[in-house]
Amino acid sequence: MNQTDKPDTLTSIDTSSHKINNYWKKNLKIMSALLFCWFFFSLGCGVLWVDYLNQYTIPGTGFKLGFWFAQQGSVIAFVFIVLIYALMMNRADKEANNANLNSK
Repeated sequence: MNQTDKPDTLTSIDTSSHKINNYWKKNLKIMSALLFCWFFFSLGCGVLWVDYLNQYTIPGTGFKLGFWFAQQGSVIAFVFIVLIYALMMNRADKEANNANLNSK
């Protein structure tokens, strides 16, 4: 084994580790933002601010907004959050794969 082989191997490991760390940092940012949205819609609008939101009604239905969030809105928001997470992580996966292909 050559002395010059060792630094190249370490450099590639460091670069790979850096890419993995960037990928997971991006994942954590996405998850943090979406968990905040989940908290806001489910606990905030569905429980904490129901009385305030009940002064408004959904046009054409007569349902109070706080009641609607507690029964339906938070579920619909959760489905959208899952969809957004899937789309954003697919994009992050493609970026990570392209970065790996470009580095080889």
